[in-house]
Amino acid sequence: MSELSFEQMLDESFKTIRNGEIVEGTIIGVKPDEIILNIGYKSDGILTKSEYSNTPPEDLTTEVKVGDKMEVKVLKVNDGDGQVALTYKRLAADKGNERLKEAFENKEVLKAKVTQILGGGLCATVDEARVFIPASLVSDSYEKDLKKYADQEIEFVISEFNPRRNRVIGDRRQLLVAERAEKQKELFAKLKVGDVVEGTVKNVTDFGAFVDLGGVDGLLHISEMSWGRVENPKKVFQAGEVLKVLVKDINDTKVALSLKFPETNPWANAGEKFAVGTIVTGRVARMTDFGAFVELAPGVDALLHVSQISKNHVEKPSDYLSVNEEITAKVVDLNEVGKKISLSMKVLEKEPDPKEIAEEVEELLEEAAAEGLIDDVEEVVEAVEEQVEEAVEAVEEQVEEAVEVAEEKVEEAVEAVEEKAVEEAEEAAEAVEEEVEEAVEAVEEIAEEAVEAVEEIAEEAVEAAEEIAEEVAEAAEEVIEAAEEIAEEVAEVVEEKVEELAEAVEEKLEELSEE
Repeated sequence: MSELSFEQMLDESFKTIRNGEIVEGTIIGVKPDEIILNIGYKSDGILTKSEYSNTPPEDLTTEVKVGDKMEVKVLKVNDGDGQVALTYKRLAADKGNERLKEAFENKEVLKAKVTQILGGGLCATVDEARVFIPASLVSDSYEKDLKKYADQEIEFVISEFNPRRNRVIGDRRQLLVAERAEKQKELFAKLKVGDVVEGTVKNVTDFGAFVDLGGVDGLLHISEMSWGRVENPKKVFQAGEVLKVLVKDINDTKVALSLKFPETNPWANAGEKFAVGTIVTGRVARMTDFGAFVELAPGVDALLHVSQISKNHVEKPSDYLSVNEEITAKVVDLNEVGKKISLSMKVLEKEPDPKEIAEEVEELLEEAAAEGLIDDVEEVVEAVEEQVEEAVEAVEEQVEEAVEVAEEKVEEAVEAVEEKAVEEAEEAAEAVEEEVEEAVEAVEEIAEEAVEAVEEIAEEAVEAAEEIAEEVAEAAEEVIEAAEEIAEEVAEVVEEKVEELAEAVEEKLEELSEE
């Protein structure tokens, strides 16, 4: 046997290693970016900062010191510089994968720190083994921004484990779903309709807001957000806002919420605040072809019918009113049960004064006379005034006669009720109603005749004015229009009084029938 050289003897005194082998070494030197280890081989091992950890520290000297022992894995026996390239994080990852495999098989809940935020999810590290949690499995609801999870410790389970394909999937969602189901069970056991509970706004949509009640999501519909009208929920509520809400309904796992508390119901004292005859001020909320809806208070809308806007003819409400305009009107009807209020602006308008109108006509004629258009103003004015006054007096006389007739019939009906049986009283009531209707028709005919008479008088006045001077034609037309308006207004007054009288008679008859 030949003698071995010193170099050969030295080589044989060191152990042999290969790539992938796990070895133990002693730290003989530490730099900020690398660790030098004696691994019992002829060359020292080098452990760089990038192979120390997936999240390496700024300075390795703060992590280890000379003399510490470490178990590492051989990456390359010769890194090209005659040294052995080592890795610590890959060995830890191998151990971590074993840990993950065990957790996957046992369905164990793991807790780890989020180390990276990706576009499609999160990355957490378990003993240097990376676990990817897709965005869809991060929460039990849609998460728009995952940045809030950075550096947080979260719990999850391993739903898929395939380290060869580098596919280790974590699932946090199923834990939250299970936790939520348990909370729901506890909450539904004590939650009941009528409860006032505290919740946090979770999401706001165009039709309402979802409120987390502590494990149960309730829907606060747009119609239940206020006694008033809410146009856009997103302008009223925002995610994260804490609310006290009323449980309106529970249907299986669906909870309907409301902010319309009974004690704040604006209709509770509507009978006093909006009694018939009350003058109110409100805001035009919206308009239709048949009228305008006026907001008297949040949650209290009243109808102003197109016929009640003005004594003048109104074709469309929008010709006279505008949205958000503040108006003053009188309450003419109140239905608390149906939550309906009717308004009238017309009844607040001042009754036309024939004398004022006559004065205006006189002024017009005087102006015409001053310009030399007519000679005798007083004769024309007096003629018109006399004819108008006669027509008004005639109508008033007929109205008074109709009222007297109706009152006599009512007295007769009362006497009939007192003297005869209920059946006979009903017959008498029907007879009275027929006679009242006839009286109403007669008054209406008289009113129409009065209107025609006034129109004829106005036409005669026009002809007289034309005979005086053709140049005063325009002034005469104004006289005609004024006279027609007077006649129409008188007719309307008569009709209203007749209707009121008819209603009063009918109410009296109903009372007598009930007695």
